[in-house]
Amino acid sequence: MTAEAELPPAPEQARDVFGDRFTDAVRYAELLAEAGVQRGLIGPREVPRLWERHLLNCAVLSEVVPEGVTVCDVGSGAGLPGIPLALVREDLKITLLEPLLRRTNFLTEVVELLGLDHVTVVRGRAEEVMGKMPPVHVVTARAVAPLDRLATWGIPLLRPYGEMLALKGDTAEEELKSAATALSKLGAVETSILHVGEGIVDPCSTVVRVEVGESPGGVRFAAKRAKAARTGRTRRRR
Repeated sequence: MTAEAELPPAPEQARDVFGDRFTDAVRYAELLAEAGVQRGLIGPREVPRLWERHLLNCAVLSEVVPEGVTVCDVGSGAGLPGIPLALVREDLKITLLEPLLRRTNFLTEVVELLGLDHVTVVRGRAEEVMGKMPPVHVVTARAVAPLDRLATWGIPLLRPYGEMLALKGDTAEEELKSAATALSKLGAVETSILHVGEGIVDPCSTVVRVEVGESPGGVRFAAKRAKAARTGRTRRRR
């Protein structure tokens, strides 16, 4: 049986979640099941559970993303959670940040095919784009790295008083405890664990929210950010 044949029909909840973009969500699921598997972006065993475990699991993140903000999806991979979030929230300006060329090629194709005009694909690592990309209100991530390491990449991309929303599994509470010191040094002022998607996904999606104060990334990144800003102004003058 081929991976394409294994893609199940969209569950009824998907029509409610994606609304007018339901057809686009189906096309995205098909692309993941076909090109995504062929290019090694997702494993073939994930195809039968694409809807529940991936698309819907990511789309419900929209419940905790404020209206009209800028978002950077760090380590976007095959576009999770960035693309499902973009399909349900056209009010957001989303950047899909991914270092690998084969993945950014796929993301660019998906964005163009689905007409996601509010989504930009950027190839690069988080530490490379700091200062080159405007700071964002929200950083999202899923299955990228343990929380302490993820925070060192994601938090410096935030604007003051922004937040990082990381989709995590059963280890969320444990990761949050072990990352407490690192998060504090990075300028985090409040952390919490949220459960979203009740009645849509079972179990609910678990989100670790990290809110920052006026210095995202802490003292160490404040100097880097200031230097990058000065460099940018110098280049513009030229």
